[in-house]
Amino acid sequence: MRIAHLARIEISAAEAAQTQGQLNEIFGLIEKMQAVDTEGIEPMYHAQDLVLRLRDDAVTESDRHALYQSVAPQVEAGLYLVPKVIE
Repeated sequence: MRIAHLARIEISAAEAAQTQGQLNEIFGLIEKMQAVDTEGIEPMYHAQDLVLRLRDDAVTESDRHALYQSVAPQVEAGLYLVPKVIE
């Protein structure tokens, strides 16, 4: 009930008791998981043993830096100048 009050959630006493029971089950599961000896087990990156297909790291676009800066309101030394917004 205290957490519900702090979060400004209106719940009944029955709902609070049900939620407390669910949270206790979750905490029990966490305790069981923490009790498992995982020494020497390498972490998994994915639940399945997948290999991603990667593309070649090759340039596919031309350099349009000068074109983009030609339409910018203010540019200096290759950088876009913007108005100061924080004093």
